[in-house]
Amino acid sequence: MISNINLFPEKDPTITSLIEKIGQFSDLNNFESYIVGGYVRDRILGRSRNELDILVVGDGIKFSKLLSKELGAKNLIIYKNFRTALIELNEVKIEIVGARRESYRPTTRKPLVEKGTFEDDIKRRDFTINTIAFSINKDRFGEIIDLFDGYSDIQRRLIRTPLDPFVTFNDDPLRIMRAFRFATQLKFDVDELTLDAAEEMRERLKIVSKERIVDEFFKILSSEQPSIGLSLMFKTKVLEVLYPEVAAMAGVEQRKDNHHKDVFWHTLEVLDNVAKVSNNIWLRLAALFHDIAKPITKAYDEKVGWTFHGHEEMGARMVKKLFQKYKFPIHKIDYVKKLIRLHLRPIALVDENVSDSALRRLIVSAGDDLNDLITLCRCDITSKRPEKIQEYQRNYDLVVKKIHDVLERDKLRAFKSPVRGEEIMEMFNLTPSKAVGMIKKKIENAILDGTIPNTYEAAKEFLQQHYDEISKEIEPYRRN
Repeated sequence: MISNINLFPEKDPTITSLIEKIGQFSDLNNFESYIVGGYVRDRILGRSRNELDILVVGDGIKFSKLLSKELGAKNLIIYKNFRTALIELNEVKIEIVGARRESYRPTTRKPLVEKGTFEDDIKRRDFTINTIAFSINKDRFGEIIDLFDGYSDIQRRLIRTPLDPFVTFNDDPLRIMRAFRFATQLKFDVDELTLDAAEEMRERLKIVSKERIVDEFFKILSSEQPSIGLSLMFKTKVLEVLYPEVAAMAGVEQRKDNHHKDVFWHTLEVLDNVAKVSNNIWLRLAALFHDIAKPITKAYDEKVGWTFHGHEEMGARMVKKLFQKYKFPIHKIDYVKKLIRLHLRPIALVDENVSDSALRRLIVSAGDDLNDLITLCRCDITSKRPEKIQEYQRNYDLVVKKIHDVLERDKLRAFKSPVRGEEIMEMFNLTPSKAVGMIKKKIENAILDGTIPNTYEAAKEFLQQHYDEISKEIEPYRRN
């Protein structure tokens, strides 16, 4: 027990008032109550948090129902089997647990729960940094109970389990991913015994639902420096179990700028570069996957060393299967595929003799995601030589200027055929069919090639000039 930590004044007076109110409620209803876990940890670290974890020695469900009524909360969710409840009060989430003891079966991470003591509940928690309890009853208000020296571990910036990590991870293997997630979010180290246990227990992760794995993994990707978690996953071989295609990039050398790079470690640099400039989780995922096909497209050329011809196209084709296999949310598959497929295109446009047609085709291919594509390309520059980075960035500055000039001149921001499908059908005596799309494509290609300007009048004149030629091509689709 330690008493020299003052968690108040809390930066948010609303939270302070709420904690005091819950403490008074506990006294009036004869409950022994504590703030525990993430709130206490983050207050010690000086981080704001609008989630409270309340540990009640006694009937947590009864406490939750009474407290919800007292606070006038509209949302109360009860998980009876786990002796827990969630109260949503405006912007604050209050999770309540009755002190419990847990036991586990080999085939599931879901515990068997029974009533327990304060000590039972504290020692079942995942990491020492989350075991610190803050008493909110009046006679002990502000007293800190730290049974597993979690405060010292916060000061040392260390992740370790309160009990034997081999038992902890065997019981609930998701805690392996949680260890890496906390290490990434807080920029803490993971102690060696905990890492050893994570490696030994890594196959146990197969009993965890992929959705729960994804939740932790995306929190790692969303962190300020995602490479911390990815490095830990790689070091403990957890990455091989969960995301083997990502792990396969390790050890794949690529020759560039007269030296060799490992594709996996290069990818982590790119991912961190993206994280510095964008919170877009899908752009970060595209960074992680942008070279995913290099291991399977690798070939050796005596003149230039290792080559990976077509890895961008092959990588784009892999995306859908990877999303399905990993249980990633599928609504952004096309976005990630697009960025991977196009990530080599912009740098090829640096040449001063590059045609406007090539620029137009990139603009249309990237569409609304053009800025994200350029961001990914800029972040793909990794070198130990600052002058090389500056050179590549200047090249991208040149490409961006060219793109901007073409965008403004050709009005391609919302590019599509200027002639509507209905007008095409009437002009060529067509029913809705593949032929309409074929004709639109001809118009679009003519605009992209610079044959005609991006206007309705020019497109209509183009169709009239090529009427006979187009009519022969679409004859099978004409109305009878």
